Amino acid sequence: MLASLLILTILAGPVAPASISLFGPGDVVPEDVIESRGADSFFSIQEISDDLFEFIYGKSFKENCTLARSELRYLTILHRNAEGQAIVGEIMVNKSIADDVLEILRELYENGYPIERMLLVDRYDASDEASMADNNSCGFNFRMIAHTSKPSKHSLGMAVDINPLYNPYHKITASGIEVTEPEAGASYLDRSRKFPYKIERGDLCWRLFIAHGFKWGGGWASSKDYQHFEK
Repeated sequence: MLASLLILTILAGPVAPASISLFGPGDVVPEDVIESRGADSFFSIQEISDDLFEFIYGKSFKENCTLARSELRYLTILHRNAEGQAIVGEIMVNKSIADDVLEILRELYENGYPIERMLLVDRYDASDEASMADNNSCGFNFRMIAHTSKPSKHSLGMAVDINPLYNPYHKITASGIEVTEPEAGASYLDRSRKFPYKIERGDLCWRLFIAHGFKWGGGWASSKDYQHFEK
């Protein structure tokens, strides 16, 4: 339902690089096309173009953003969903972790690790709740940590959230308020259950991010952020 409501927003954004121009972010790519072109043609790191900056300005790149545009990089990738389909993805991160993230996502793709959706949060008007509820994996978004005035690691482009609907954020505040983000992910706080897109300590996603020097929010003591990897 949410994906259908957001289709106009998704179609309004920038397209993928010329090398994969027939397939934009979110498109399923036939296996014969990947075989003929080579998977390498779908993986890239680029500086933020004028067109892309115009698209993100006022959304993830807010007017009070303290990070320079030159510090960001736009990555295109392939990922596979739980049904095994190959999909064009995109993510924006700090240039200092761009190589790490590209290498991690390439290995996840090669091993068929399921990621349902990977689009810029700007395609959801930079609404974290809407993006997470659509199980959209993403990186840069200039915002504060939930219920604080402290900039998130996402504000620096130094964090990546993977399959957030099935790996929600959970915290009980000092005033006793229980917070789950996205709200639709509350049933997935029971980590003893088996379900698709679940991140677990020791799985391939966890191992790759940890090997590249990231920390996992699922291991925090005062809160749990099962979707979140930061550096």
